[in-house]
Amino acid sequence: MPHLLANAVGVIAALCSMSSFVPQIVKMVRERKAEAVSFPMYVVTVAGFVFWIAYGVAIMSWPVAVSNAVNLVLAAAILVLKMRYSKRGLIKTVIPRCSGEAAECGGPMNIDTGR
Repeated sequence: MPHLLANAVGVIAALCSMSSFVPQIVKMVRERKAEAVSFPMYVVTVAGFVFWIAYGVAIMSWPVAVSNAVNLVLAAAILVLKMRYSKRGLIKTVIPRCSGEAAECGGPMNIDTGR
């Protein structure tokens, strides 16, 4: 693939990746809701972008580093909006509540019932 075509494909890929976060941000701000957004997924996504930035810097590829820095900002914005609009609050968003019995949640077990 000629160098110019490879760069064009890279630019298009970067623009698609960057623009993919915008509709979610707009929806969250407009509706002031975040229930449908997976907090753990965006934590992993943000971590991935941090590593992509480090990789881009390591190989001295500013397009990789810069495009992933933009993606990092957008994904982090979604995380912040998730925490802000979550009806469960910050702690419950980060640490989900156990829905089971006390022993299933790591609490004390009743010797008589085994729970």
